[in-house]
Parts: sequence; structure tokens; C-alpha cells
Amino acid sequence: MSLTAEELLAGSEIQHQLSLPDELLGSGEDLAPDRGVVLRALTVRDLQRIAKAAGDHEELAATLMIRQALVEPRLELEQIAKLPAGLARWLVDEINRVSGVSTPRDDLEELVQAPLARACFVLAREFGWTPEEVSGMTLGQILLYLEMARREGGAA
Repeated sequence: MSLTAEELLAGSEIQHQLSLPDELLGSGEDLAPDRGVVLRALTVRDLQRIAKAAGDHEELAATLMIRQALVEPRLELEQIAKLPAGLARWLVDEINRVSGVSTPRDDLEELVQAPLARACFVLAREFGWTPEEVSGMTLGQILLYLEMARREGGAA
């Protein structure tokens, strides 16, 4: 029995309550006994936006991942930038885990960019456009032209 589109997409709404390791928070009387966070899985759209916004800046990608996936407590970018490095790394690892992305960072960018690169190749071949022309299109435009090429018997 196949899943419906709604069943597949429902997973993007799941929230994960996680307890932070004590060694990442230190100790203190003012700390709450429940030292957890709530994360949501990143979607393909989230990963594409993060990859585009961060470019080659890995540390910015991590900050944007935390900002997008951290439901509670909600932090601003400036606050995330002030997190201890070990805690930020733990959060990114957990975000990757709950998102089902356990590949090294270079492989993650390749996963996000590979379908777009193939789309650029198909559009260049089918319509004679340059890679620069295709890369200037929105994702919606790319999908529209890919569908047109597919309907006309192209290889999309």
C-alpha cells in the first residue's frame, strides 16, 4: 500500500523534544530541571534556502539551520551566534538527525544542489539557455519549464 502525499508531508510537522547533555550547559542553581529544546525537521525547501543564503560560509549555514529548526526556545540570529560552540554543534547534529540528514556538510550541499544542477542542464539542452540564464530563474519558473519539456517529450 502506497502512502498519500499528505502522509509523506505530515512528517515535516513533527516536533522533537530533546534533553540537552549536562556537560553542554554547565551547572547552576538557576537552571531549570527540564533542560530541553524542541526541534522540527528541516524540509528540502529549508535546506535549499539555507544553502543559498550561506554560500560557502559553513558557520552561517549552521546558524541558519539552528534558527530554522529550533522551535523552543526561539532564538534570534544574534543569540544563536553567542551560543557556546559545543552546544551549537550538538544542535546541528541533532537537527541533521531528526531531519534524516546524516551526511557530511559537503555531501549535504551536493544533495541540495544536484537536482538544481540537473534541471539547469535539462533546460539548457531543451531551450538553448545558458547556465547563467537558468540560474537567474526562480524555482517555480524552473519547475514550469521542466514540466513543459517533459510534456513535449523531453528528458526532464
